[in-house]
Amino acid sequence: MSRDIYDPAFVKGVFDRCSGKYIAFSWICSMGFTERWRRQCVAALPEPPGPSGYDLMAGTGEVWPHLLKRFPEVGPITAVDISSGMHARAIERLHRHRAHHIGFIEDDVLASDLPDDSADFVISTFGLKTFDAGQHMRLAALIARVLRPGGSFAMIEASDPRGWWLRPLYLLHLKTILPLVERLLLRGAQDFALIGTYSTRFGDASGIAEMLRAEGLEVVFSKHFFGCATSVSGRKPEA
Repeated sequence: MSRDIYDPAFVKGVFDRCSGKYIAFSWICSMGFTERWRRQCVAALPEPPGPSGYDLMAGTGEVWPHLLKRFPEVGPITAVDISSGMHARAIERLHRHRAHHIGFIEDDVLASDLPDDSADFVISTFGLKTFDAGQHMRLAALIARVLRPGGSFAMIEASDPRGWWLRPLYLLHLKTILPLVERLLLRGAQDFALIGTYSTRFGDASGIAEMLRAEGLEVVFSKHFFGCATSVSGRKPEA
């Protein structure tokens, strides 16, 4: 029986198992680019009209230092993630001193009952790949619903750099080198290798950019490092 890698229970299992080594694996295997792209995502976030917002698919909260550095008055940040393991690592090992800025909702983002007009900003880094196209449509509708008029958003994701002449080497890295690293060094259950599968299936953020526009949001689509990551950012128009 084929597995549905976008089923919320499956996604939760993958990231709960990955949580202990996710940060090191992500940094090493991206050669530090994930951290650079998080900074760029925060830099692309338009100035929010107020201090409170959501970090969706928040993972280990690695975007929080960049967000709080650029916007020192931000808070509370409500982190929403399906993986309790990722959030436990975030708070217990990385961000204990920031815990007063962070609230946490353990839930499938798309099944959560976040209130309408409840956020001045929405940010998400490297969570888009765990959704299929239908789920992206629901996510776009959720973002439009929870943002207050004038609220801003920014999201970034590792992407497939179609058209780049070094794309074959990039795909070799995702599909061959990452599984080899996991097998030889991490002895995992092919979870980290699956992250590469999510990334190549995702393509890029142009699709969700159109979905966000269809929800009435102002959207900028951007490429980073020849399209190895793509982002969307923008704002909900004032009422």
